[in-house]
Order: sequence, then structure tokens, then C-alpha cells
Amino acid sequence: MSIEYDYLFKLLLIGDSSVGKSCLLLRFADDSYVDTYTSTIGVDFKIRTVELDGKTVKLQIIVYDVTDMESFNNIKQWLSEIDRYASDSVCKLLVGNKCDLVDSKVVDTEKAKAFADSIGIPFIETSAKDSINVEEAFLTMSSEIKKRMATQPTVERRPTVRVHVKGQPIQQKSSCCSS
Repeated sequence: MSIEYDYLFKLLLIGDSSVGKSCLLLRFADDSYVDTYTSTIGVDFKIRTVELDGKTVKLQIIVYDVTDMESFNNIKQWLSEIDRYASDSVCKLLVGNKCDLVDSKVVDTEKAKAFADSIGIPFIETSAKDSINVEEAFLTMSSEIKKRMATQPTVERRPTVRVHVKGQPIQQKSSCCSS
């Protein structure tokens, strides 16, 4: 069995209900958009393979939906959860989706950018509906992961443990299975 990729990255989209995580996933993975998308109950999942710097990267993208929170106010809580449960080398990207809805914008671009800068993570605005910066958001994240992997020390491979079994072959007395 041959491996069809050089890297396998797992991306997790987390955030509040109805912010467009699944729509971003659909736009990126299938280049499709559905106006009447039903809120995700639990988890959504897609795979897409991309080329980065001459390497094939398989992305496993998981959307996790939480229905009991509201908008931008919960980002600090999400980041705290990431810091609590993920490794120190995890890459983060703050995404402001639905930038096409200028008149009903909940969070000002400059406020979101300033917040992201203050905690040292990149920020990008997207629109799954109009396909604005969706590809860039996922590729930015993938490039950052690939870059971090290059700076991590390689895990030292342990020598293969071989087990030597001593004994003699068992003589089969029954002829029921022999031909």
C-alpha cells in the first residue's frame, strides 16, 4: 500500500453556532455553498489534498459546533481550551467569516485584527458565500503547520525490537486439513 501524501495535517474548526464553519469547510473541500445550510449538530468532517512547496499535504478537517454560546465574546474561552488541551506547538488562526455581510457585521475588522495581534495569532476575514479568502485561510494554516514541523526536532527512532522464538514445529496428527 503506497502513501499518497507527504504530510497529514488535522485541522479543527471550532467556534460558536451559525458563524459559518461548515460553510467554510464545504467551500474549501468541495467548492460549494448552500444558502440553507442547517446548523451542524456535533461534528462535520471533510478531507482535501493540497500541494504546498512541492509536497502533497492531506488535510483532515473537522468542524466542531457548540450551540450555547454567542459570537466574538467567546474567543478567549476557545483559545483557553486550545491552550489547555492541545500541544504547545499547535497553530492557531482567527477567522472572521461572513465578511460579505457588511451591513450586519458584528465585529469590526480592526477590533478583530487588534485582538489577534495582541495574542500573537494571524487574522483573516473570509466569506464562504462569495469564496473570499477561504482557500487562503486553509493554506495559511497548512503552511504554518508545515513550517513549525520543520523547526521541531525530529523524533529519534528507537531500534526495532526483535523477538526470537525458540522451539520446534508442531507435527499435525490429523489429516483433516491436509491435501
